[in-house]
Amino acid sequence: MEINPIKTEKDYDLALERVNTLFDAKPNTNEEDELDILVTLIEKYEQIHYPIPEPDPIEAIKFMMEQNGLTDADLGVILNSRSRVTEIFKRRRALTIKQIRILTETLHIPASTLIKEYALEQ
Repeated sequence: MEINPIKTEKDYDLALERVNTLFDAKPNTNEEDELDILVTLIEKYEQIHYPIPEPDPIEAIKFMMEQNGLTDADLGVILNSRSRVTEIFKRRRALTIKQIRILTETLHIPASTLIKEYALEQ
């Protein structure tokens, strides 16, 4: 097992090819260890070269509403104010800490995503 750092796109492509050949490695084997190490290296390379930006808080809310079959009116009930939902979606009003807690609990959106919106308005 010879493993090298992933420094270039070519190294990255070769590592991906090797992972494909090792994908069904049996547990507790050198191949499984190699697979584990390669996946770690690939993840690190991807974090640096292909970062995934944090989602927009409002878009995250809308996405989770769609996934749960909720309407703006439903969210108004959840947040106890239909007009507040409109203001939030139009970015006229920031989410409150209480609303962030409610959305985290009901829509399972990470608070860190929603706090970003709160911090922008402060």
